[in-house]
Amino acid sequence: MAKSMHLLIPAAGVGKRMGADGNKLLLPLLEHSIMGWTLKAAVAASTIEWIGIICQAIDEPVFKELVAQLGITKPVVFIRGGDTRQASVSNGLQALPSHAQQVLIHDGARCLATPALFDRCTEAFASCKGFIAAVPVKDTIKQVDNLGIIKATPDRSCLWAAQTPQGFDVALLKEAHQKGDAQGWSVTDDAALFEKCGLAVHIVDGEETNLKVTTPVDLAIAEFILRQRL
Repeated sequence: MAKSMHLLIPAAGVGKRMGADGNKLLLPLLEHSIMGWTLKAAVAASTIEWIGIICQAIDEPVFKELVAQLGITKPVVFIRGGDTRQASVSNGLQALPSHAQQVLIHDGARCLATPALFDRCTEAFASCKGFIAAVPVKDTIKQVDNLGIIKATPDRSCLWAAQTPQGFDVALLKEAHQKGDAQGWSVTDDAALFEKCGLAVHIVDGEETNLKVTTPVDLAIAEFILRQRL
């Protein structure tokens, strides 16, 4: 197991689907904010020793106050976010300590991830250079054209729902981002960049409760799950 894992948390979005007036990660969720729960889990993971929070300048003072309130003693640095998640992660990679060889990337909105999941992802570096946490798809998925007509029904046994953390060799991910910028690729996660570069991305068992808080309904579900844990 890696003794010192670096974690980047993209937290620079606005959350339009949440209808929030500002960064949705600052919305209250029981006694903490969404971001507060994310940080608590990351800090409690035994393998995480450095955290980079990628955020916009307007939110940085509030995130700094949150880190202080939680009494976090592990190193936390603040990195300026970009216009897209892809740009934000690229900024985060450049801000990693020079000795960082491996990195975990975890969406700030996935506030229900457990410390055990972070540690399980760290362990995955022993056998691969790129991976994502994911869970098997339960629903039947339909591929639909722009007229709303079903064109295909993929085999559900081969489908997994991607989550975070996602983990990568730092040098390879930097190269993938550089190639993506040069080629004008637009992706929604770093695994897609790895895939486009022909690099293998493995699966690490995720958690059914590791949902991404995107809508008010998600927030209500997250509150229910957290109440069961308290």
